Amino acid sequence: MRLVMNEPVEGMDRPYARRWWALLVLCLSLLIIVMANTALTVAAPDMTQDLGLSSADLQWVIDGYTVPYAALMLLLGAIGDKYSRRGALVLGLVVFGGGAIAGSLVGSSTGVIAARAVMGVGAALIMPATLSLLAATFPRAERAKAIVLWTATAGLAIAAGPLVAGALLERHGWSSTFLINVPIAALAIVGTLVLVPPSKAAHHNRIDYVGGLLSVVWIGSLVYMIIEGPHFGWGVKAVTAAVTAGAGLVLFVLWELRHPRPVIDVRRFGHRRFAGSNLAVALFFLAVFGAFYYLTQHLQFVLGYDALDTGVRMLPLAGAVFVGSALTGYLTPRIGMKFTVTAGMVGGTAALALLTRVDASSAYGDLVLPLVMLGLAIGLALSPCTDAIMGAFPESELGVGGAVNDTSLELGGSLGIAILGSVLASSYSSHLADATAGSKLPAGTLATAQDSVGAGYAVAQGIGDKARALGEQAAQSPNPEQAAQLKAQAGQLADGAHRMADAVGSSFSDAVAHTSLVGAVILGVGTVLVAILLPRKSRTEGEAEPEAQPESEAAEEGAAQVGDGGEEGGGDHAGTVTPRAAVS
Repeated sequence: MRLVMNEPVEGMDRPYARRWWALLVLCLSLLIIVMANTALTVAAPDMTQDLGLSSADLQWVIDGYTVPYAALMLLLGAIGDKYSRRGALVLGLVVFGGGAIAGSLVGSSTGVIAARAVMGVGAALIMPATLSLLAATFPRAERAKAIVLWTATAGLAIAAGPLVAGALLERHGWSSTFLINVPIAALAIVGTLVLVPPSKAAHHNRIDYVGGLLSVVWIGSLVYMIIEGPHFGWGVKAVTAAVTAGAGLVLFVLWELRHPRPVIDVRRFGHRRFAGSNLAVALFFLAVFGAFYYLTQHLQFVLGYDALDTGVRMLPLAGAVFVGSALTGYLTPRIGMKFTVTAGMVGGTAALALLTRVDASSAYGDLVLPLVMLGLAIGLALSPCTDAIMGAFPESELGVGGAVNDTSLELGGSLGIAILGSVLASSYSSHLADATAGSKLPAGTLATAQDSVGAGYAVAQGIGDKARALGEQAAQSPNPEQAAQLKAQAGQLADGAHRMADAVGSSFSDAVAHTSLVGAVILGVGTVLVAILLPRKSRTEGEAEPEAQPESEAAEEGAAQVGDGGEEGGGDHAGTVTPRAAVS
Protein backbone atom coordinates (compact mmCIF):
# COMPACT_ATOMS: atom_id res chain seq x y z
CA MET A 1 0.00 0.00 0.00
CA ARG A 2 1.37 3.43 -0.96
CA LEU A 3 2.26 5.72 1.94
CA VAL A 4 0.87 8.80 0.17
CA MET A 5 -2.54 8.61 -1.50
CA ASN A 6 -1.96 9.86 -5.07
CA GLU A 7 -4.95 8.55 -7.04
CA PRO A 8 -7.32 11.48 -7.76
CA VAL A 9 -10.84 10.91 -6.53
CA GLU A 10 -12.20 12.08 -9.89
CA GLY A 11 -10.49 9.13 -11.61
CA MET A 12 -12.02 6.44 -9.39
CA ASP A 13 -14.70 4.23 -10.89
CA ARG A 14 -16.21 3.45 -7.48
CA PRO A 15 -16.50 5.25 -4.11
CA TYR A 16 -13.19 5.67 -2.33
CA ALA A 17 -12.79 2.76 0.09
CA ARG A 18 -11.23 4.76 2.96
CA ARG A 19 -13.54 7.76 2.67
CA TRP A 20 -14.73 7.57 6.29
CA TRP A 21 -11.12 7.67 7.51
CA ALA A 22 -10.59 10.64 5.22
CA LEU A 23 -13.62 12.31 6.83
CA LEU A 24 -11.98 11.87 10.24
CA VAL A 25 -8.97 13.84 8.98
CA LEU A 26 -11.21 16.57 7.53
CA CYS A 27 -13.12 16.83 10.81
CA LEU A 28 -9.84 17.05 12.76
CA SER A 29 -8.74 19.93 10.51
CA LEU A 30 -12.07 21.67 11.09
CA LEU A 31 -11.83 21.10 14.84
CA ILE A 32 -8.65 23.10 15.37
CA ILE A 33 -9.67 26.16 13.36
CA VAL A 34 -12.97 26.51 15.26
CA MET A 35 -11.31 25.81 18.61
CA ALA A 36 -8.71 28.51 17.89
CA ASN A 37 -11.42 31.12 18.40
CA THR A 38 -13.42 29.66 21.27
CA ALA A 39 -10.32 28.71 23.29
CA LEU A 40 -9.10 32.30 23.22
CA THR A 41 -12.15 33.53 25.16
CA VAL A 42 -10.86 31.53 28.15
CA ALA A 43 -7.18 32.40 27.69
CA ALA A 44 -7.87 36.13 27.28
CA PRO A 45 -7.64 37.12 30.99
CA ASP A 46 -4.16 35.54 31.40
CA MET A 47 -3.02 37.04 28.09
CA THR A 48 -4.30 40.48 29.10
CA GLN A 49 -2.42 40.37 32.41
CA ASP A 50 0.83 39.03 30.95
CA LEU A 51 1.02 41.32 27.91
CA GLY A 52 -0.71 44.36 29.43
CA LEU A 53 -3.36 44.41 26.72
CA SER A 54 -5.83 47.27 26.51
CA SER A 55 -9.46 46.47 25.72
CA ALA A 56 -8.79 47.51 22.10
CA ASP A 57 -5.73 45.27 21.92
CA LEU A 58 -7.68 42.30 23.27
CA GLN A 59 -10.50 42.88 20.81
CA TRP A 60 -8.09 42.79 17.88
CA VAL A 61 -6.25 39.75 19.27
CA ILE A 62 -9.59 37.97 18.98
CA ASP A 63 -10.74 39.51 15.71
CA GLY A 64 -7.37 39.65 13.95
CA TYR A 65 -8.14 36.01 13.13
CA THR A 66 -11.66 36.72 11.88
CA VAL A 67 -10.99 39.40 9.24
CA PRO A 68 -8.61 37.45 6.94
CA TYR A 69 -10.50 34.22 7.66
CA ALA A 70 -13.81 35.60 6.38
CA ALA A 71 -12.41 37.81 3.62
CA LEU A 72 -10.19 35.28 1.87
CA MET A 73 -12.33 32.12 1.85
CA LEU A 74 -14.15 32.74 -1.44
CA LEU A 75 -11.02 33.49 -3.47
CA LEU A 76 -8.94 30.72 -1.86
CA GLY A 77 -11.80 28.24 -2.35
CA ALA A 78 -11.79 29.00 -6.08
CA ILE A 79 -8.00 28.61 -6.24
CA GLY A 80 -8.26 25.25 -4.48
CA ASP A 81 -10.87 24.11 -6.99
CA LYS A 82 -8.60 24.90 -9.92
CA TYR A 83 -5.24 23.67 -8.66
CA SER A 84 -5.68 21.25 -5.74
CA ARG A 85 -8.19 21.01 -2.91
CA ARG A 86 -5.93 18.70 -0.93
CA GLY A 87 -3.00 21.02 -1.61
CA ALA A 88 -5.02 23.93 -0.24
CA LEU A 89 -5.79 21.93 2.90
CA VAL A 90 -2.15 20.95 3.48
CA LEU A 91 -0.91 24.50 2.81
CA GLY A 92 -3.57 25.88 5.14
CA LEU A 93 -2.52 23.52 7.93
CA VAL A 94 1.13 24.51 7.46
CA VAL A 95 0.29 28.24 7.58
CA PHE A 96 -2.05 27.74 10.54
CA GLY A 97 0.56 25.75 12.47
CA GLY A 98 3.25 28.32 11.68
CA GLY A 99 1.03 31.13 12.95
CA ALA A 100 0.34 29.15 16.13
CA ILE A 101 4.07 28.69 16.79
CA ALA A 102 4.67 32.40 16.24
CA GLY A 103 1.77 33.30 18.55
CA SER A 104 3.28 31.25 21.37
CA LEU A 105 6.67 32.98 21.07
CA VAL A 106 5.80 36.67 20.72
CA GLY A 107 5.67 38.99 23.69
CA SER A 108 3.62 41.95 22.50
CA SER A 109 0.07 42.73 21.47
CA THR A 110 1.21 43.54 17.92
CA GLY A 111 2.97 40.21 17.62
CA VAL A 112 -0.02 38.21 18.87
CA ILE A 113 -2.40 40.07 16.53
CA ALA A 114 -0.08 39.39 13.57
CA ALA A 115 0.20 35.71 14.50
CA ARG A 116 -3.55 35.42 14.80
CA ALA A 117 -3.93 37.04 11.36
CA VAL A 118 -1.58 34.42 9.88
CA MET A 119 -3.67 31.70 11.53
CA GLY A 120 -6.74 33.31 9.95
CA VAL A 121 -5.18 33.02 6.49
CA GLY A 122 -4.51 29.34 7.17
CA ALA A 123 -8.09 28.84 8.34
CA ALA A 124 -9.37 30.49 5.14
CA LEU A 125 -7.54 27.78 3.17
CA ILE A 126 -8.61 24.93 5.46
CA MET A 127 -12.32 25.58 5.97
CA PRO A 128 -13.59 25.50 2.35
CA ALA A 129 -11.12 22.70 1.50
CA THR A 130 -12.63 20.41 4.15
CA LEU A 131 -16.13 20.78 2.70
CA SER A 132 -15.07 20.55 -0.95
CA LEU A 133 -13.00 17.42 -0.30
CA LEU A 134 -15.90 15.91 1.63
CA ALA A 135 -18.30 16.56 -1.23
CA ALA A 136 -15.86 15.27 -3.85
CA THR A 137 -14.95 12.12 -1.91
CA PHE A 138 -18.41 10.94 -0.86
CA PRO A 139 -21.09 9.72 -3.27
CA ARG A 140 -24.28 11.75 -3.21
CA ALA A 141 -26.17 9.05 -1.29
CA GLU A 142 -23.71 9.28 1.63
CA ARG A 143 -22.84 12.94 1.54
CA ALA A 144 -25.64 14.06 3.86
CA LYS A 145 -24.41 11.65 6.56
CA ALA A 146 -20.85 12.91 6.15
CA ILE A 147 -22.00 16.53 6.44
CA VAL A 148 -23.89 15.62 9.63
CA LEU A 149 -20.59 14.50 11.19
CA TRP A 150 -18.81 17.59 9.82
CA THR A 151 -21.44 19.87 11.40
CA ALA A 152 -21.36 17.94 14.68
CA THR A 153 -17.59 18.47 14.78
CA ALA A 154 -18.09 22.24 14.46
CA GLY A 155 -20.53 22.14 17.38
CA LEU A 156 -18.12 20.05 19.45
CA ALA A 157 -15.30 22.50 18.75
CA ILE A 158 -17.36 25.44 20.03
CA ALA A 159 -17.63 23.80 23.46
CA ALA A 160 -14.30 21.93 23.42
CA GLY A 161 -12.22 25.09 22.93
CA PRO A 162 -12.80 26.44 26.46
CA LEU A 163 -12.43 22.95 27.93
CA VAL A 164 -9.03 22.33 26.33
CA ALA A 165 -7.84 25.87 27.08
CA GLY A 166 -9.01 25.60 30.68
CA ALA A 167 -7.16 22.31 31.17
CA LEU A 168 -3.96 23.79 29.74
CA LEU A 169 -4.19 26.96 31.82
CA GLU A 170 -4.32 24.89 35.01
CA ARG A 171 -0.58 24.18 34.65
CA HIS A 172 0.70 26.27 31.73
CA GLY A 173 0.56 29.84 30.43
CA TRP A 174 -1.62 31.27 27.68
CA SER A 175 1.00 30.39 25.03
CA SER A 176 0.06 26.72 25.49
CA THR A 177 -3.34 27.46 23.91
CA PHE A 178 -1.43 28.34 20.71
CA LEU A 179 1.04 25.46 20.87
CA ILE A 180 -1.65 22.78 21.30
CA ASN A 181 -2.64 23.45 17.68
CA VAL A 182 0.79 22.47 16.34
CA PRO A 183 0.81 18.69 16.96
CA ILE A 184 -2.84 18.48 15.86
CA ALA A 185 -2.03 20.34 12.62
CA ALA A 186 0.97 18.05 12.04
CA LEU A 187 -1.21 14.96 12.58
CA ALA A 188 -3.81 16.36 10.19
CA ILE A 189 -1.14 17.00 7.51
CA VAL A 190 0.07 13.41 7.72
CA GLY A 191 -3.49 12.10 7.72
CA THR A 192 -4.36 14.25 4.71
CA LEU A 193 -1.45 12.92 2.64
CA VAL A 194 -2.09 9.29 3.63
CA LEU A 195 -5.89 9.11 3.68
CA VAL A 196 -7.39 11.99 1.66
CA PRO A 197 -7.28 11.53 -2.13
CA PRO A 198 -6.27 14.54 -4.23
CA SER A 199 -9.05 16.39 -5.96
CA LYS A 200 -9.52 19.34 -8.28
CA ALA A 201 -12.09 20.48 -10.79
CA ALA A 202 -12.08 18.42 -13.97
CA HIS A 203 -13.02 21.48 -16.04
CA HIS A 204 -12.05 24.87 -14.71
CA ASN A 205 -11.10 27.90 -16.79
CA ARG A 206 -9.18 30.93 -15.64
CA ILE A 207 -10.03 32.15 -12.16
CA ASP A 208 -11.99 35.38 -11.93
CA TYR A 209 -9.33 37.17 -9.90
CA VAL A 210 -11.02 40.56 -10.19
CA GLY A 211 -14.21 39.16 -8.70
CA GLY A 212 -12.17 37.32 -6.07
CA LEU A 213 -10.32 40.50 -5.05
CA LEU A 214 -13.58 42.45 -4.93
CA SER A 215 -14.98 39.76 -2.61
CA VAL A 216 -11.93 40.19 -0.36
CA VAL A 217 -12.48 43.96 -0.27
CA TRP A 218 -16.20 43.97 0.53
CA ILE A 219 -16.24 41.02 2.94
CA GLY A 220 -13.10 42.19 4.73
CA SER A 221 -14.44 45.74 5.02
CA LEU A 222 -17.81 44.48 6.23
CA VAL A 223 -16.25 42.33 8.97
CA TYR A 224 -13.95 45.19 9.97
CA MET A 225 -16.95 47.53 10.22
CA ILE A 226 -18.87 44.96 12.29
CA ILE A 227 -15.94 44.79 14.72
CA GLU A 228 -14.89 48.44 14.77
CA GLY A 229 -18.26 50.23 14.96
CA PRO A 230 -19.97 48.61 17.96
CA HIS A 231 -16.78 48.25 20.03
CA PHE A 232 -14.83 51.43 19.27
CA GLY A 233 -17.47 53.85 18.02
CA TRP A 234 -18.65 54.96 14.61
CA GLY A 235 -15.67 57.13 13.81
CA VAL A 236 -13.76 57.62 10.58
CA LYS A 237 -12.44 54.03 10.46
CA ALA A 238 -15.83 52.39 10.89
CA VAL A 239 -17.62 54.73 8.48
CA THR A 240 -14.88 54.32 5.85
CA ALA A 241 -15.13 50.55 6.21
CA ALA A 242 -18.92 50.74 5.82
CA VAL A 243 -18.68 52.81 2.65
CA THR A 244 -15.96 50.54 1.24
CA ALA A 245 -18.04 47.44 2.02
CA GLY A 246 -21.13 48.88 0.34
CA ALA A 247 -19.29 50.08 -2.75
CA GLY A 248 -17.29 46.85 -2.95
CA LEU A 249 -20.45 44.73 -2.76
CA VAL A 250 -22.14 46.69 -5.56
CA LEU A 251 -19.06 46.42 -7.78
CA PHE A 252 -18.72 42.73 -6.97
CA VAL A 253 -22.33 41.95 -7.92
CA LEU A 254 -22.13 43.99 -11.15
CA TRP A 255 -18.86 42.36 -12.13
CA GLU A 256 -20.07 38.84 -11.38
CA LEU A 257 -23.29 39.38 -13.35
CA ARG A 258 -21.31 40.41 -16.45
CA HIS A 259 -18.38 37.99 -16.21
CA PRO A 260 -18.73 34.79 -18.30
CA ARG A 261 -17.00 32.67 -15.61
CA PRO A 262 -17.62 34.45 -12.28
CA VAL A 263 -15.98 33.36 -9.07
CA ILE A 264 -19.56 32.80 -7.89
CA ASP A 265 -22.75 33.16 -9.86
CA VAL A 266 -24.69 35.61 -7.69
CA ARG A 267 -27.91 34.56 -9.40
CA ARG A 268 -27.85 31.53 -7.14
CA PHE A 269 -29.05 33.78 -4.33
CA GLY A 270 -32.29 34.20 -6.27
CA HIS A 271 -33.12 30.56 -5.59
CA ARG A 272 -35.16 30.10 -2.44
CA ARG A 273 -33.47 26.93 -1.22
CA PHE A 274 -29.98 28.38 -1.58
CA ALA A 275 -30.83 31.81 -0.14
CA GLY A 276 -32.81 30.34 2.74
CA SER A 277 -30.01 27.92 3.65
CA ASN A 278 -27.39 30.68 3.74
CA LEU A 279 -29.67 32.92 5.81
CA ALA A 280 -30.31 30.08 8.28
CA VAL A 281 -26.56 29.41 8.69
CA ALA A 282 -25.80 33.11 9.26
CA LEU A 283 -28.64 33.59 11.74
CA PHE A 284 -27.82 30.45 13.68
CA PHE A 285 -24.21 31.40 14.18
CA LEU A 286 -25.25 34.95 15.05
CA ALA A 287 -27.26 33.46 17.92
CA VAL A 288 -24.73 30.76 18.89
CA PHE A 289 -21.59 32.95 18.91
CA GLY A 290 -23.45 35.79 20.62
CA ALA A 291 -24.81 33.50 23.33
CA PHE A 292 -21.44 31.81 23.75
CA TYR A 293 -19.82 35.24 24.16
CA TYR A 294 -21.93 36.27 27.14
CA LEU A 295 -22.56 32.85 28.72
CA THR A 296 -18.82 32.16 29.15
CA GLN A 297 -18.46 35.53 30.88
CA HIS A 298 -21.47 34.81 33.11
CA LEU A 299 -20.01 31.44 34.12
CA GLN A 300 -16.58 32.87 34.87
CA PHE A 301 -17.32 36.22 36.45
CA VAL A 302 -20.79 35.97 37.99
CA LEU A 303 -20.88 32.28 38.95
CA GLY A 304 -17.16 32.21 39.74
CA TYR A 305 -16.03 29.17 37.74
CA ASP A 306 -12.42 28.93 36.62
CA ALA A 307 -11.39 28.34 33.02
CA LEU A 308 -11.52 24.53 33.21
CA ASP A 309 -14.84 24.44 35.05
CA THR A 310 -16.31 26.82 32.47
CA GLY A 311 -15.26 24.52 29.65
CA VAL A 312 -16.74 21.47 31.39
CA ARG A 313 -20.04 23.27 31.87
CA MET A 314 -20.32 24.04 28.16
CA LEU A 315 -20.17 20.33 27.28
CA PRO A 316 -23.96 19.79 27.32
CA LEU A 317 -24.11 21.99 24.22
CA ALA A 318 -21.55 19.81 22.42
CA GLY A 319 -23.29 16.56 23.34
CA ALA A 320 -26.64 17.93 22.23
CA VAL A 321 -25.18 18.90 18.83
CA PHE A 322 -24.34 15.24 18.19
CA VAL A 323 -27.84 14.15 19.20
CA GLY A 324 -29.44 16.82 17.02
CA SER A 325 -27.24 15.84 14.09
CA ALA A 326 -28.26 12.19 14.47
CA LEU A 327 -31.93 13.24 14.50
CA THR A 328 -31.34 15.23 11.31
CA GLY A 329 -30.24 12.12 9.46
CA TYR A 330 -33.49 10.41 10.49
CA LEU A 331 -35.95 13.31 10.14
CA THR A 332 -34.85 15.14 6.99
CA PRO A 333 -35.55 12.29 4.53
CA ARG A 334 -38.96 11.78 6.15
CA ILE A 335 -40.37 15.25 6.78
CA GLY A 336 -38.18 17.34 4.48
CA MET A 337 -35.49 19.96 4.94
CA LYS A 338 -37.94 22.84 5.38
CA PHE A 339 -39.51 21.36 8.50
CA THR A 340 -36.25 20.10 10.00
CA VAL A 341 -34.50 23.46 9.63
CA THR A 342 -37.52 25.39 10.85
CA ALA A 343 -37.84 23.11 13.88
CA GLY A 344 -34.17 23.68 14.68
CA MET A 345 -34.52 27.45 14.44
CA VAL A 346 -37.65 27.41 16.60
CA GLY A 347 -35.69 25.38 19.17
CA GLY A 348 -32.82 27.88 19.07
CA THR A 349 -35.25 30.77 19.55
CA ALA A 350 -36.84 28.96 22.51
CA ALA A 351 -33.39 28.38 24.06
CA LEU A 352 -32.59 32.10 23.92
CA ALA A 353 -36.05 32.88 25.27
CA LEU A 354 -35.34 30.68 28.31
CA LEU A 355 -32.17 32.68 28.96
CA THR A 356 -34.29 35.80 29.46
CA ARG A 357 -35.14 34.35 32.90
CA VAL A 358 -31.53 34.69 34.10
CA ASP A 359 -31.16 36.92 37.17
CA ALA A 360 -28.82 37.43 40.12
CA SER A 361 -30.09 34.27 41.85
CA SER A 362 -29.64 32.01 38.80
CA ALA A 363 -27.27 29.05 39.14
CA TYR A 364 -25.64 26.83 36.55
CA GLY A 365 -28.62 24.48 36.65
CA ASP A 366 -30.74 27.24 35.13
CA LEU A 367 -28.44 27.29 32.08
CA VAL A 368 -28.33 23.56 31.34
CA LEU A 369 -31.69 23.28 29.54
CA PRO A 370 -31.05 26.30 27.25
CA LEU A 371 -27.58 24.92 26.41
CA VAL A 372 -29.00 21.50 25.54
CA MET A 373 -31.80 23.04 23.46
CA LEU A 374 -29.33 25.27 21.61
CA GLY A 375 -27.10 22.27 20.84
CA LEU A 376 -30.05 20.22 19.56
CA ALA A 377 -31.09 23.16 17.40
CA ILE A 378 -27.62 23.48 15.86
CA GLY A 379 -27.58 19.80 14.99
CA LEU A 380 -31.07 19.87 13.48
CA ALA A 381 -30.72 22.95 11.31
CA LEU A 382 -27.14 23.30 10.11
CA SER A 383 -26.49 19.93 8.47
CA PRO A 384 -29.40 20.16 5.99
CA CYS A 385 -28.48 23.77 5.18
CA THR A 386 -24.83 22.90 4.52
CA ASP A 387 -25.88 19.97 2.36
CA ALA A 388 -28.25 22.20 0.37
CA ILE A 389 -25.57 24.87 -0.17
CA MET A 390 -22.99 22.33 -1.34
CA GLY A 391 -25.57 20.62 -3.54
CA ALA A 392 -26.16 23.87 -5.41
CA PHE A 393 -22.63 23.87 -6.89
CA PRO A 394 -21.22 21.76 -9.72
CA GLU A 395 -18.10 19.64 -9.25
CA SER A 396 -15.85 22.40 -10.55
CA GLU A 397 -16.98 24.82 -7.82
CA LEU A 398 -17.03 22.69 -4.67
CA GLY A 399 -14.38 24.86 -3.02
CA VAL A 400 -16.44 27.97 -3.75
CA GLY A 401 -19.51 26.21 -2.37
CA GLY A 402 -17.68 25.43 0.86
CA ALA A 403 -16.44 29.02 1.01
CA VAL A 404 -19.99 30.41 0.60
CA ASN A 405 -21.26 28.21 3.44
CA ASP A 406 -18.34 29.12 5.67
CA THR A 407 -18.53 32.84 4.86
CA SER A 408 -22.19 32.84 5.91
CA LEU A 409 -21.14 31.10 9.11
CA GLU A 410 -18.32 33.54 9.83
CA LEU A 411 -20.35 36.67 8.99
CA GLY A 412 -23.14 35.41 11.24
CA GLY A 413 -20.71 34.75 14.10
CA SER A 414 -19.10 38.19 13.71
CA LEU A 415 -22.50 39.86 13.66
CA GLY A 416 -23.57 37.90 16.72
CA ILE A 417 -20.60 39.01 18.81
CA ALA A 418 -20.86 42.59 17.51
CA ILE A 419 -24.64 43.07 17.83
CA LEU A 420 -25.33 41.03 20.95
CA GLY A 421 -22.01 42.09 22.50
CA SER A 422 -22.93 45.74 21.98
CA VAL A 423 -26.40 45.18 23.47
CA LEU A 424 -24.82 43.37 26.41
CA ALA A 425 -22.32 46.17 27.08
CA SER A 426 -24.89 48.99 26.92
CA SER A 427 -27.42 47.06 29.00
CA TYR A 428 -24.84 46.18 31.66
CA SER A 429 -23.64 49.79 31.82
CA SER A 430 -27.18 51.11 32.19
CA HIS A 431 -28.17 48.56 34.85
CA LEU A 432 -24.99 49.20 36.84
CA ALA A 433 -25.60 52.96 36.82
CA ASP A 434 -29.11 52.35 38.20
CA ALA A 435 -27.90 49.83 40.78
CA THR A 436 -25.21 52.17 42.16
CA ALA A 437 -27.34 55.34 42.13
CA GLY A 438 -26.99 57.12 45.46
CA SER A 439 -23.87 55.17 46.45
CA LYS A 440 -21.60 58.23 46.11
CA LEU A 441 -19.29 56.22 43.88
CA PRO A 442 -16.86 58.57 42.06
CA ALA A 443 -17.78 59.11 38.40
CA GLY A 444 -14.40 57.85 37.20
CA THR A 445 -14.68 54.68 39.26
CA LEU A 446 -18.21 54.04 37.99
CA ALA A 447 -17.08 54.56 34.38
CA THR A 448 -14.31 52.02 34.93
CA ALA A 449 -16.75 49.51 36.40
CA GLN A 450 -19.15 50.04 33.49
CA ASP A 451 -16.49 49.05 30.93
CA SER A 452 -17.02 45.30 31.48
CA VAL A 453 -18.12 42.80 34.09
CA GLY A 454 -14.46 41.96 34.75
CA ALA A 455 -13.67 45.62 35.34
CA GLY A 456 -16.69 45.91 37.63
CA TYR A 457 -15.50 43.09 39.86
CA ALA A 458 -11.98 44.58 39.79
CA VAL A 459 -13.41 47.86 41.13
CA ALA A 460 -15.25 45.96 43.88
CA GLN A 461 -12.04 44.11 44.75
CA GLY A 462 -10.14 47.40 44.84
CA ILE A 463 -12.63 48.82 47.34
CA GLY A 464 -12.31 45.64 49.40
CA ASP A 465 -8.50 45.92 49.36
CA LYS A 466 -8.77 49.48 50.70
CA ALA A 467 -11.08 48.23 53.46
CA ARG A 468 -8.56 45.56 54.49
CA ALA A 469 -5.71 48.10 54.45
CA LEU A 470 -7.67 50.44 56.75
CA GLY A 471 -8.51 47.51 59.00
CA GLU A 472 -4.82 46.69 59.35
CA GLN A 473 -4.03 50.35 60.12
CA ALA A 474 -6.75 50.35 62.79
CA ALA A 475 -5.27 47.24 64.41
CA GLN A 476 -1.81 48.83 64.55
CA SER A 477 -2.89 52.33 65.65
CA PRO A 478 -1.87 53.25 69.25
CA ASN A 479 -4.62 55.87 69.40
CA PRO A 480 -7.96 54.23 70.35
CA GLU A 481 -10.01 57.07 68.89
CA GLN A 482 -8.13 56.99 65.59
CA ALA A 483 -8.35 53.19 65.54
CA ALA A 484 -12.12 53.36 66.01
CA GLN A 485 -12.46 55.85 63.12
CA LEU A 486 -10.30 53.71 60.85
CA LYS A 487 -12.25 50.61 61.81
CA ALA A 488 -15.54 52.35 61.03
CA GLN A 489 -14.24 53.52 57.65
CA ALA A 490 -12.98 50.01 56.90
CA GLY A 491 -16.40 48.61 57.74
CA GLN A 492 -18.11 51.11 55.45
CA LEU A 493 -15.72 50.31 52.59
CA ALA A 494 -16.11 46.56 53.11
CA ASP A 495 -19.88 46.95 53.00
CA GLY A 496 -19.51 49.11 49.88
CA ALA A 497 -17.32 46.43 48.24
CA HIS A 498 -19.98 43.78 48.88
CA ARG A 499 -22.72 46.04 47.53
CA MET A 500 -20.59 46.85 44.48
CA ALA A 501 -19.94 43.18 43.76
CA ASP A 502 -23.64 42.41 44.15
CA ALA A 503 -24.52 45.32 41.84
CA VAL A 504 -22.06 44.12 39.19
CA GLY A 505 -23.37 40.54 39.33
CA SER A 506 -27.03 41.51 39.22
CA SER A 507 -26.43 44.11 36.48
CA PHE A 508 -24.63 41.60 34.28
CA SER A 509 -27.29 38.94 34.91
CA ASP A 510 -29.98 41.43 33.90
CA ALA A 511 -27.93 42.34 30.83
CA VAL A 512 -27.69 38.64 29.87
CA ALA A 513 -31.47 38.35 30.12
CA HIS A 514 -32.02 41.51 28.03
CA THR A 515 -29.46 40.47 25.40
CA SER A 516 -31.04 37.01 25.17
CA LEU A 517 -34.39 38.66 24.48
CA VAL A 518 -32.87 40.65 21.62
CA GLY A 519 -31.21 37.51 20.27
CA ALA A 520 -34.48 35.57 20.52
CA VAL A 521 -36.33 38.28 18.59
CA ILE A 522 -33.67 38.35 15.85
CA LEU A 523 -33.63 34.57 15.51
CA GLY A 524 -37.43 34.40 15.73
CA VAL A 525 -37.90 36.88 12.89
CA GLY A 526 -35.21 35.05 10.93
CA THR A 527 -37.03 31.76 11.49
CA VAL A 528 -40.13 33.16 9.82
CA LEU A 529 -38.07 34.45 6.87
CA VAL A 530 -36.28 31.12 6.44
CA ALA A 531 -39.56 29.20 6.66
CA ILE A 532 -40.97 31.41 3.89
CA LEU A 533 -37.87 31.11 1.71
CA LEU A 534 -37.30 27.37 1.90
CA PRO A 535 -39.45 25.41 -0.56
CA ARG A 536 -41.60 22.59 0.78
CA LYS A 537 -39.82 20.10 -1.49
CA SER A 538 -36.15 19.83 -2.36
CA ARG A 539 -36.88 21.88 -5.46
CA THR A 540 -40.17 23.51 -6.07
CA GLU A 541 -41.79 22.97 -9.41
CA GLY A 542 -40.29 25.26 -11.99
CA GLU A 543 -37.47 26.37 -9.70
CA ALA A 544 -34.18 24.85 -10.76
CA GLU A 545 -30.91 24.84 -8.94
CA PRO A 546 -27.96 26.45 -10.69
CA GLU A 547 -26.76 24.07 -13.34
CA ALA A 548 -23.31 22.64 -13.74
CA GLN A 549 -20.77 23.54 -16.38
CA PRO A 550 -21.35 21.81 -19.70
CA GLU A 551 -18.49 20.48 -21.73
CA SER A 552 -18.60 22.70 -24.78
CA GLU A 553 -17.34 26.25 -24.90
CA ALA A 554 -20.67 27.56 -26.12
CA ALA A 555 -22.48 25.82 -23.29
CA GLU A 556 -19.97 27.25 -20.82
CA GLU A 557 -20.90 30.72 -21.93
CA GLY A 558 -24.59 29.90 -21.48
CA ALA A 559 -24.05 28.40 -18.04
CA ALA A 560 -23.37 31.85 -16.65
CA GLN A 561 -27.02 32.59 -17.28
CA VAL A 562 -28.67 30.26 -14.81
CA GLY A 563 -31.73 28.78 -16.44
CA ASP A 564 -34.53 26.51 -15.48
CA GLY A 565 -33.79 23.78 -17.98
CA GLY A 566 -30.96 21.31 -18.43
CA GLU A 567 -29.61 18.65 -16.18
CA GLU A 568 -26.05 17.88 -15.25
CA GLY A 569 -24.84 14.67 -16.77
CA GLY A 570 -22.89 12.03 -14.92
CA GLY A 571 -23.55 9.35 -12.41
CA ASP A 572 -23.36 9.26 -8.66
CA HIS A 573 -19.79 8.13 -8.21
CA ALA A 574 -17.43 9.63 -5.67
CA GLY A 575 -16.09 12.43 -7.81
CA THR A 576 -19.34 13.73 -9.24
CA VAL A 577 -21.74 16.24 -7.73
CA THR A 578 -25.28 16.42 -9.00
CA PRO A 579 -26.65 19.78 -7.82
CA ARG A 580 -30.25 18.93 -8.62
CA ALA A 581 -30.26 15.75 -6.60
CA ALA A 582 -30.60 17.56 -3.28
CA VAL A 583 -31.76 15.93 -0.08
CA SER A 584 -35.18 17.18 0.88
